[in-house]
Amino acid sequence: MGTTVERQERQPASTEVTEVAPDILRMQLPISLPGLGHVNTYALCDDRGVAVVDPGLPGKASWDALSDRLRQAGYKVDDVHTVIVTHSHPDHFGGAGILRHRVGAEVITHRAFRTWLDPDEGDDAGPDDTAETDGHDDQRSTSPWQREMPWRSGQFRPPMKRRIAYGLGKTFAKRWLRAPEPSRRVDDGNLLTFAGREWQAVHTPGHTEDHLCLWSEDDGVVLTGDHVLPTITPHISGLHAGHDPLDEFFTSLDRMAELHGATLALPAHGHPFQDLAGRCADIRDHHHERLDTLREAAHALGEASVVELSKHLFKERSWGPMAESETYAHLEHLRQAGEMVSRRVDEDLHFQLVEPT
Repeated sequence: MGTTVERQERQPASTEVTEVAPDILRMQLPISLPGLGHVNTYALCDDRGVAVVDPGLPGKASWDALSDRLRQAGYKVDDVHTVIVTHSHPDHFGGAGILRHRVGAEVITHRAFRTWLDPDEGDDAGPDDTAETDGHDDQRSTSPWQREMPWRSGQFRPPMKRRIAYGLGKTFAKRWLRAPEPSRRVDDGNLLTFAGREWQAVHTPGHTEDHLCLWSEDDGVVLTGDHVLPTITPHISGLHAGHDPLDEFFTSLDRMAELHGATLALPAHGHPFQDLAGRCADIRDHHHERLDTLREAAHALGEASVVELSKHLFKERSWGPMAESETYAHLEHLRQAGEMVSRRVDEDLHFQLVEPT
């Protein structure tokens, strides 16, 4: 009988504050999302106070945990001068708006950052969901759940448990649900200085279009957000697969793997790890295996719907819109590579392998 690998990202948040590198503290905040039990908030300490990376979900529980962790480290919430948000999912940006409005913290994101809390900004990113489907989803709409699925009729609807939890959270935490309102949007290659280091902004689209990593060449520290996690992979959404998000994800993985001198990866979930290039290779291999699985299923089935093919890619417990979304992203990758063709059958999108001539 095979052994089950423990998913670090599912572990509940520890109350302990640890220094993972000089002047960089890891503070775990509690979350309860499918496949996830905590988010790592990193405090970058300097003579001005602290910059925090990914300050957790909106809500009093997360705020109290952040306040407690900062207090353990000898800081107050008022000492937070900057918030850096890796991407537009609420377990990463949730505390940013409150920190900006309560203590005047600067909020830094990638230029493409958008959330559903900012309808005037344009397309908006909806809340997280997970798939391995352990990972997150990226939904873009003026409402978290209102986006038509391109592979079949209907709007994308995460599991009922998630919708209920989100609805209750929104109802009881309105005072905490503040738009992040970035005060500084950065581009790939921009330089930032925190914790006595110069950090290079590295744009890593794929999981979301606005995903941002930070790289300190001086000592090899990399803040990887959700882009590279230690034991799970982020969800690659098919809701905007027209520009091939899986290909973007592969390109972003290659960029991270090529950060020569990287010695310590600090992920948004799970524990810090050292072999960044090796982990990037493992994640790439995982997705190539999934592509092979789809090729084999399509060969056996002939023309088939995304829903049918998703059941060959995911276990039954994961069947549904999340699995279909990632399946569609992989099928679109194969279609754009010329390996598959697609056509609409009634309201379902069907894919078929292009047989070699």
